[in-house]
Amino acid sequence: SPRWAAAYKFEPEQAVTTLLNITVQVGRTGVLTPVAELEPVLVSGTTVSRATLHNQDEIDRKDIRIGDRVIIEKAGEIIPAVVSVIKEERTGKEKNFHLPDHCPVCGTPAARREEEVALRCENSLCPAQITSAILHFASRGAMDIDGLGESLITQLVDKELVKTPADIYALKLEDIAALERMAEKSAENFLAGVEASKKRDFWRIIFALGIRHVGSRSAQILEQHYESIDHLTEAPADDLEAVPDIGPIVAKSIYETLQ
Repeated sequence: SPRWAAAYKFEPEQAVTTLLNITVQVGRTGVLTPVAELEPVLVSGTTVSRATLHNQDEIDRKDIRIGDRVIIEKAGEIIPAVVSVIKEERTGKEKNFHLPDHCPVCGTPAARREEEVALRCENSLCPAQITSAILHFASRGAMDIDGLGESLITQLVDKELVKTPADIYALKLEDIAALERMAEKSAENFLAGVEASKKRDFWRIIFALGIRHVGSRSAQILEQHYESIDHLTEAPADDLEAVPDIGPIVAKSIYETLQ
């Protein structure tokens, strides 16, 4: 990367809309993320109706309230974000928002880990976490399981056919064919996709596990140092930390996840 170069970017396109509501999304690591439900508006060529609000501190810092007129833009021309509130247009009917103290999906008390801003659901069996984890596992950048989208995953989790990514590989034709909008041919195609995923590169498996702080690049580095998932699972934290570009925080996350 040339140190002397300067990159110039266009100012992001902005739009004004109304924040209709704030909902709470539970991710694969249990983080409770507030999401702005917006009156649909065109921004940078696409219609935007939702935007992340990150966390409670961000909502308080920007003084965002339900019913506000807000300015939005796409961060990096991709991710919709609320930039600021047009406070001059407030009518007095706007409502403050606070994240719930319990998971909105499973009801587990939300907790805040030391040195973290985010609230988390610590229940590893929370349906929302399972759904998000399997969606990540099956995504194109990970195991790339054809046909395993959010709708099918939700059905599998609701019927308790799948609780971990490993359960995907134990599914039978009759399990899938009995689901809504899944005929026998569709079920066969899905199972063929599951079978094909067994031939993916090892780094994709590491990335698919959704270990905190481990992205696709870190997964590829780990693949160069460990022959198999068993080899990686048995590695002490000190060995992991000795791998280039794997610092103490990442090493600890890998070790704790795989034990």
